[in-house]
Amino acid sequence: MQEEQAIREATRLNSKMVYEIIRRDGEEELERPLNSLVWSGVAAGLLISFSVLGEAVLRANLPETDWRYIVENLGYSFGFLLVILGRMQLFTENTITTILPLVARRSVACLNRVIRLWSVVLVANIIGAAGAAAFMAFSGAFGPDLLAVIGDLSRHATGFPAGEAFFRAIPAGVLVASIVWMMPGQNGSEVLLIVLFTWLIAAGDFTHIIAGSVEMWFLALQGELGAGPALSQFFLPVLAGNVVGGTLVFALLAWGQVKAEVEPGS
Repeated sequence: MQEEQAIREATRLNSKMVYEIIRRDGEEELERPLNSLVWSGVAAGLLISFSVLGEAVLRANLPETDWRYIVENLGYSFGFLLVILGRMQLFTENTITTILPLVARRSVACLNRVIRLWSVVLVANIIGAAGAAAFMAFSGAFGPDLLAVIGDLSRHATGFPAGEAFFRAIPAGVLVASIVWMMPGQNGSEVLLIVLFTWLIAAGDFTHIIAGSVEMWFLALQGELGAGPALSQFFLPVLAGNVVGGTLVFALLAWGQVKAEVEPGS
């Protein structure tokens, strides 16, 4: 009996089990009250700012060497650790968790609930990001050297042409969805998983809609970035790319590998 239990605990979760865990998690998310989604989304938008701050602190304090870029991007993981381990509502996580119930049910009612959740969480995340950016820019809590670095990071993150921003956002969407897919199989290595994958987003210069919105707001609130360029060059292309990466690429591929196992007669 003890041997059988040990085998079960040591056995890696298969794709069908991972799918079912995420699908049930998605069902729970779709049933959450509006107030819960709003507050959790705003908190996520606020705390994701620590990705920008963490990267800026490391850049400001590391010597200018060939390896600085590799190390400073570890700071990008801080905000994601806070948000993901804190179980807060992050839009790019929802591109996979709520899509799996939708592709399983394929109903208008479920689609409406997905649209409702995505809309509420995205707006709440953006509000939180705006609040964090305003605090960075105007609170006086950060010195001029650190603010200069945050400005440099922000100009770089929002400065890609629209088409390039879109394509750079696709790998970011895939990587965040990959974290969600892999989390159920982790036993104590969740932190390492999040750090490695989010470090790759930063080191690869991929674009993330919520962390990048902190940088977008930081420039916009100081008059460096107008509403038109912010929307057309950064926000809309990156949003579309993250959704394509997290939903059309990863979620549908994840569904494809378990479809025959979970649908009778497939």
